[in-house]
Amino acid sequence: MDEQALLGLNPNADADFRQRALAYFEQLKISQDAWQVCAEALAQSIYSDDHIKFFCFQVLEHQVKFKYSELTEVQQQLIRETLITWLQAQMLNPQPEKTFIRNKAAQVFALLFVTEYLTKWPKFFFDILSVVDLNPRGVDMYLRILMAVDAELVDRDVVHTSEASYYFALTLEARRNTLLKDTMREQCIPSLVESWYQILQNYQYNNSELTCQCLEVVGAYVSWIDLSLIANERFINMLLGHMSVEVLREEACDCLFEIVNKGMDPIDKTKLVESLCQVLQSAGLFSIDQEDDVDFLARFSKLVNGMGQALIASWTKLIKNGDMKSAQDTLQAIEAKVALMLQLLIHEDDDISSNIIGFCYDYLHILKQLSALSDQQKANVEAIMLAVMKKLTYDEEYNFENEGEDEAMFVEYRKQLKLLLDRLAQVSPELLLASVRRVYNTTLQNWQTTRFMEVEVAIRLLYMLAEALPVSHGAHFSGDVTKATALQDMMRTLVTSGVSAYQHTSVTLEFFETVVRYEKFFAVEPQHIPTVLMAFLDHRGLRHTSPKVRSRTAYLFSRFVKSLNKQMNPFIEDVLNRIQDLMELSPPENGYQALLSSDDQLFIYETAGVLIVNSEYSAERKQVLMRNLLTPLMEKFKVLLEKLMMAQDEDRQMALADCLNHAVGFASRTSKAFSNKQTVKQCGCSEVYLDCLQTFLPALSCPLQKEVLRSGVRTFLHRMIICLEEEVLPFIPSASEHMLKDCEAKDLQEFIPLINQITAKFKTQVSPFLQQMFMPLLHAIFEVLLLPAEENDQSAALEKQMLRRSYFAFLQTVTGSGMSEVIANQGAENVERVLFTVIQGAVDYPDPIAQKTCFIILSKLVELWGGKDGPVGFADFVYKHIVPACFLAPLKQTFDLADAQTVLALSECAVTLKTIHLKRGPECIQYLQQEYLPSLQVAPEIIQEFCQALQQPDAKVFKNYLKV
Repeated sequence: MDEQALLGLNPNADADFRQRALAYFEQLKISQDAWQVCAEALAQSIYSDDHIKFFCFQVLEHQVKFKYSELTEVQQQLIRETLITWLQAQMLNPQPEKTFIRNKAAQVFALLFVTEYLTKWPKFFFDILSVVDLNPRGVDMYLRILMAVDAELVDRDVVHTSEASYYFALTLEARRNTLLKDTMREQCIPSLVESWYQILQNYQYNNSELTCQCLEVVGAYVSWIDLSLIANERFINMLLGHMSVEVLREEACDCLFEIVNKGMDPIDKTKLVESLCQVLQSAGLFSIDQEDDVDFLARFSKLVNGMGQALIASWTKLIKNGDMKSAQDTLQAIEAKVALMLQLLIHEDDDISSNIIGFCYDYLHILKQLSALSDQQKANVEAIMLAVMKKLTYDEEYNFENEGEDEAMFVEYRKQLKLLLDRLAQVSPELLLASVRRVYNTTLQNWQTTRFMEVEVAIRLLYMLAEALPVSHGAHFSGDVTKATALQDMMRTLVTSGVSAYQHTSVTLEFFETVVRYEKFFAVEPQHIPTVLMAFLDHRGLRHTSPKVRSRTAYLFSRFVKSLNKQMNPFIEDVLNRIQDLMELSPPENGYQALLSSDDQLFIYETAGVLIVNSEYSAERKQVLMRNLLTPLMEKFKVLLEKLMMAQDEDRQMALADCLNHAVGFASRTSKAFSNKQTVKQCGCSEVYLDCLQTFLPALSCPLQKEVLRSGVRTFLHRMIICLEEEVLPFIPSASEHMLKDCEAKDLQEFIPLINQITAKFKTQVSPFLQQMFMPLLHAIFEVLLLPAEENDQSAALEKQMLRRSYFAFLQTVTGSGMSEVIANQGAENVERVLFTVIQGAVDYPDPIAQKTCFIILSKLVELWGGKDGPVGFADFVYKHIVPACFLAPLKQTFDLADAQTVLALSECAVTLKTIHLKRGPECIQYLQQEYLPSLQVAPEIIQEFCQALQQPDAKVFKNYLKV
């Protein structure tokens, strides 16, 4: 062994040594006989350093896992002997090995087991048992090996192969594992079970660690061995005995859970669960209130959940089989557990409560299926309801300002409770509504003197009713009178009680979330709109001391205004005045802290736009209001752009560029208010947005912070193409010219969708512009694509691939918009160059998305130019290049028909061939039969078959033929 390299195994070694150790490990893995050195080191205990021992096991592991078949029988025997010798030494060593070494050794044993058990080492377990006997250290290793074997045979979390061959290997592995388990069941499982019983009996009172390990093994194996070996009197009695031993009971609980979880006949399962319950109950384990060990109770709750769900699964099967008598008995058994379930559900520890939710949910599902509920079942439903309401409540420790892991867990737990509430609504919507109403009214009558968590949960329950009692399009206030009245009363209480002034962020947020969720209430009682608007606009909402509340309120305010735009008319100017200061563009000056972040301001600008556009004002008034909204942005933009041109410091440049970008973004966002019914023209706002365009476009020629500025202006142009229609066209040529200067792959990739949008929308209107900028754009693209890149630079390769796709998408848009003359008018040499790039894209690049696009372009060009009156020389190009491309692409090794995108590419390839046949007729068939296909050495009968399929009128026939 290279002693110097081994020094690097120590975690405290410096980086160079560690690197050397890593390289040495790779070297030993490749070496033919390095494993023998490691085997000898382990068998003879040459090294005392733990990290070197672990390293030796790693080398052995690699040998067994990947190169075992290369070894001779003698060498394989040596590995077996090495492991047994090492195991024998464990019982004599003065100190036990570290846990990580024992676990790694167990993994190597398990790998050897799956490799040799069926052939060379059928006595694997007996040999180990004869070595370890009942020696505690030996037993520890034996149990670890059993767990490692189970992990190899059963654990689906263990992925043993690479993704590509994953599924194939999985089926092979599954077959091997099934065979191993079948053989074990026949040959050794009864003996193993006997050894577990002996271990448990020997160590239950004097070695809790080994006993717990053994219980874990029993729990793991019980899922795939004969249950009667474990679910019998002697084993169960011993396990139940462990339930009253503090250090063993958690593991015993888990073991019983696995037994209960085992698939079996429904009647037998009911009997097993019932007998377990009787014993547990008589042992006093059902008295939850006297138990203060929450870790144990969490496991016990999981066990009760397992028993409950097992009984429910039995009931479902018995009902399906029509065995009503047994089903009734099972239902009684389920009902008898409900009191215990409720105790666990209501427990103050959320883990204990969370573990029983599955049983609770399934129990409610049963009640939902029953035609009528007994008084007891109704009482159970109500008890579950009250438990859910209580458990939804935040506790004192919840940190709202700095939410960590505990808070995230509670949020997840609340989601589980919400599912229970939804299920309760399905069982008894009237009861749920009445219960919520009672709790809600009691709380809101005295909200000033009630703790925040109780006020929050009362409003939360009202919020949750919206999903629990579903209606179409949020129409909660029409239809069922009882429900509509109840919800209307609760909403009225919410907005008139003054609870929006409660001094806690959770209550404030819940208030705003709820008024937005029930926005239809304000159509029924519009007199409350001013009250809620004031809450949004003052210190309770957008001016709250908490940034979190301000941010969320900005979004909710925008939703509220949008949903009630018909009712907003009387308040528009007042609202616009009140939000004016919130829309100020935050200058990048030191220390200035705006109330809202720029992302939040986007919502405010959108809201302002919605208020103006949807108002009942005249077009002239709308224009004035929109100009008042956008002029400050334009003025600020001009000043900031000048400052940016002068700025020397890069941080300052970045801050100014961000601010400029925000200004463009805000203007852009106001335009979201327009629609087909309320266009920019109809609202008289075209002039304002054209002014914005003229103000923002100079930023494209700014040499500083190009990426940020271009991105913002490009997005604005996208919006203006939609909003201003042809009025935007005069600005496009100069904007394009600026955006094509000094651009990189990413710039081009983001610029092309803009050109595509213009082309698809305006078609022939922009033909002169496209003809003019076609080749400059292509030159810019080719220049970037031809730039040399480092071999391993993945991100550069990906950028080029994405740019190539964008380029082909551009050609597809041009040809698909009926503007092939844009290409045709570029001169013969340029046309040819473009066509060759498409052929290259279809054949040479292993990118099915690009290939599909290329075949679509080729089909379209053949359709447009492939007839008798097409451009000179194009028919020749079809036969020399397009037809071969349709064969060469699918013949490439990289053309993988297991990939969905490749299948689509093949489909478009078929369309191309069909289009050629359509345009050229018998001449195409003659060329394929007499010239092209014979040149590929295709058999005459295949040629005949191919041409027949191609001539079928139904394109699908040919597509399917080509696929096969």
